[in-house]
Amino acid sequence: MKNDRPSQTTSTMAELPAPLTLEGFSVLHQMFRLRRAEWRGKLETQRRQMVDEAAKALDEMGSREDGQSAVFAGLGHKGDLFLLHFRRGFDELGEAQLAIGKLALSDFLEPTTSYLSVIEIGLYEATVALHARLAEQGIRPGSPQWQKAVEEELAGQRQKIAPRLYPGIPERRYLCFYPMDKKREGDDNWYRLPMEERRRLMHDHGIVGRRFAGQVTQIISGSVGFDDWEWGVDLFADDPLVFKKLVYEMRFDEASASYGRFGPFYVGIRIAPSELHRILAI
Repeated sequence: MKNDRPSQTTSTMAELPAPLTLEGFSVLHQMFRLRRAEWRGKLETQRRQMVDEAAKALDEMGSREDGQSAVFAGLGHKGDLFLLHFRRGFDELGEAQLAIGKLALSDFLEPTTSYLSVIEIGLYEATVALHARLAEQGIRPGSPQWQKAVEEELAGQRQKIAPRLYPGIPERRYLCFYPMDKKREGDDNWYRLPMEERRRLMHDHGIVGRRFAGQVTQIISGSVGFDDWEWGVDLFADDPLVFKKLVYEMRFDEASASYGRFGPFYVGIRIAPSELHRILAI
């Protein structure tokens, strides 16, 4: 006799949909260490010429209207120079990377790491509401009606929050960047939680962040399938102590305490391209 009941696997997966997301600018972080011994071997006039060329290129890249670049002096051993690029797509990021590689200065910059991602806004609240509404209407997941409703929801949300998807790089003095994952360890498996539970946890997580509104600007980028972690977090502030307070307070948040895994932290000071001479002085 044929069993028409859905399998446990099918039922479970239906309760665990991925949240809808909106994507904006593609993002590339580049971290470099200055090869000081080789740099010192060049004449002062040669060094100045190379830095002038780099400063001009970076100034032009930072003045773009459709995706900027910014320069940061790295603190600590993880790099002397950090470059952050926002672009419309990966092709444009490739052009930015190529432009940096063509600079004579790049012969003296050793890459320490990089990070590739796309600005992402997760729509947990909207996803839960949409799924509930469609279920009440008897519209099945994956059907043409379902897909049309999803596309209409995404279009409406994209129009509302376009500035958050395609922002300028915040004009703040300090940058803190770190990658992170959601745990998939035994019972602490974020991806096995029901959608409604994940929505609640992310809502509570967001409340913590909103306490620091005005003090810090946060940009989240998704990197699943692009890099070694699942998300990249960029924090921009005029007081670096805000990074410590925000990250520490969020450690007590349930979403982070139970399900967060954090990668290395990178902190830099925003500089104008014209300040490269000072940063690269020997």
